[in-house]
Amino acid sequence: MSDIQEQQASIAITLPDGTVKNVPSGSTGFDIALSIGKRLADDALAVTINGKPTDLHAPVLCDANIEIVTFDSQLGRDIFWHTASHIMAQAIEEIFPGSRFGAGPATEQGFYYDVASEHRFREEDLRAIEQKMLEIAKRNIMLQREEMKRVDAIAYFTSVRNDPYKVEILEDTLKHVDTVSLYHQGDFADLCTGPHLPSTSRLKAVLLSNISSSYWRGDSSRENMQRIYGIAFPSDKLLKEHIARQEEAKRRDHRKLGTELELFMLSPEIGSGLPVWLPKGAVIRSELETFLKEEQRKRGYLPVYTPHIGNIELYKRSGHYPYYSDSQFPPLTYHDEDGKQEQYLLKPMNCPHHHLIYSSKLRSYRDLPIRLTEFGTVYRHEQSGELNGLVRARGFTQDDSHIYCTPEQLVDEICNAIDLTQFVFGTLGFSEVQTRLSMHDPANQQKYGGTAEIWEQAEKDVREAADRMGIDYFIGVGEASFYGPKIDFIVRDALGRKWQLGTVQVDYVMPERFDLSYIGSDGQKHRPVVIHRAPFGSMERFIGVLIEHTAGNFPLWLAPVQAVVLPIAEEVHDYAKTIHTALLAAEIRVEIDTRNEKIGRKIREAEIGKIPCMIIVGQKERDSGEISLRRHRSGDMGSFTVPGLIDILKKEISERT
Repeated sequence: MSDIQEQQASIAITLPDGTVKNVPSGSTGFDIALSIGKRLADDALAVTINGKPTDLHAPVLCDANIEIVTFDSQLGRDIFWHTASHIMAQAIEEIFPGSRFGAGPATEQGFYYDVASEHRFREEDLRAIEQKMLEIAKRNIMLQREEMKRVDAIAYFTSVRNDPYKVEILEDTLKHVDTVSLYHQGDFADLCTGPHLPSTSRLKAVLLSNISSSYWRGDSSRENMQRIYGIAFPSDKLLKEHIARQEEAKRRDHRKLGTELELFMLSPEIGSGLPVWLPKGAVIRSELETFLKEEQRKRGYLPVYTPHIGNIELYKRSGHYPYYSDSQFPPLTYHDEDGKQEQYLLKPMNCPHHHLIYSSKLRSYRDLPIRLTEFGTVYRHEQSGELNGLVRARGFTQDDSHIYCTPEQLVDEICNAIDLTQFVFGTLGFSEVQTRLSMHDPANQQKYGGTAEIWEQAEKDVREAADRMGIDYFIGVGEASFYGPKIDFIVRDALGRKWQLGTVQVDYVMPERFDLSYIGSDGQKHRPVVIHRAPFGSMERFIGVLIEHTAGNFPLWLAPVQAVVLPIAEEVHDYAKTIHTALLAAEIRVEIDTRNEKIGRKIREAEIGKIPCMIIVGQKERDSGEISLRRHRSGDMGSFTVPGLIDILKKEISERT
């Protein structure tokens, strides 16, 4: 009997490496981590039980797959930073009694909390809050989860905590939920699903970075709040490394480099969020467009051009106007000579125009797939506080393509679009790319067009294509467009930051709305499927990210100025000019610096300008008929004949290495 009881009291847990351990039923994640090693137990923040993130001290009651969560993982950082936001809220409450709290999530790079307070926070307040957070951390306060009936939670946040924001969430967002969870942290408590750190003592270093304005629940008609951003770490060393990365990020800021390298400008006289490309920036953009156009031509894409505005009825038909009206500029109302009123909209998307191009003539199954492509400029009325140079603008150009195909061709076409996107990222030096399959949220079907059956088929097709291409992906529920699931490509730049750039989207909805059809082999009309595809996404955003990824050190093929001829003295100017002329004739973007300056200064300025090739010309070079070559950040590369140099540069440019 005792053997049976002992067997019943033991459970089998499977670790990520496949190891199976038998532990007592009721063991916590901490117990399991300690059984593996003290170092792991010291680093443990939480645990996943069959993939579900759970508090470290929650009991495991049956056989399960277990993973110990540490700060090294994104999940661990999210949990750490979310707990840090609670610690920050407690610190604010202790320093500024009467403060109330809205949302306080973890973000990609830290956390924030929206605070309603009569006090207007300043820089010096952030330092005081940081010190209070570290003091709370030293108290070693245990975070306690409590599950509570929703009606009891309403009473708690009405009478005990007196927090109207949590009451509104309970009465509105969670009105269909019976039981909710709270986390208690000393005298502080918050409505939260968790999980959280086991204790405040895990926080060892914190930096509160800035304050901005926000609105309760993102609604500009609601209460104005103060959003405080921060980041926290389990050691001072990690904070110092973060600060060093932040300093490097400032040096790489595309707005700063864009000005220094004369790539683009932003002017309030033109309008907020409307970048203007200067000659050097226009070269980069033109080279990228040429690169993609050449590749698309090889793959059977057909270029089109569409206007910058369209009749509002077009966007109502597509659904873009009702779904995205908050992010669009107000309609333009026009009265013709007969007094007839029409309304136009600055183009928010290119796809409705392309659908009309497709439907402008009868199509046969033999014509498909049809791949239309356009570098089309679109306009979005982004909030002024969210504008950020090129990466968040109000006017931007998408490398937009729409593929019209039969259902039987769909998976092949998705695979081809994935292959093109991977080729683009590889050529531009983005080696770390995550892939998210962005699916719809079945619990919120009203957000999406089309039927449940259409969504099931579309998501099946997306998975099949991703599996066929061998993509390592993760699922993002609720991240789909209103018309279909997406494959989103998220690149990691040189500083480890993530950027969502290219996308491939499947659309069964727009063919219905625009009554698109083709004549099948049976002589009957059939619906095509549409793929929306944009490897760059937004040209502005992509180039902004590329500037920061490369720190403005563009590869030779993309550099606005590929070479500069630097004569050492006036007596070699004529020889320098013949070299300059020869490089121009070879279609190499070259400048010549004949200023009366020392060669050391000319080289320094060329290095600051990040010009890849510096061609040094002195008496020795003139007499030998050669040149000396320096490469940006690499130094002296030796002597070359002019034809030999041209061959080397042309090869590097053509191969886009």
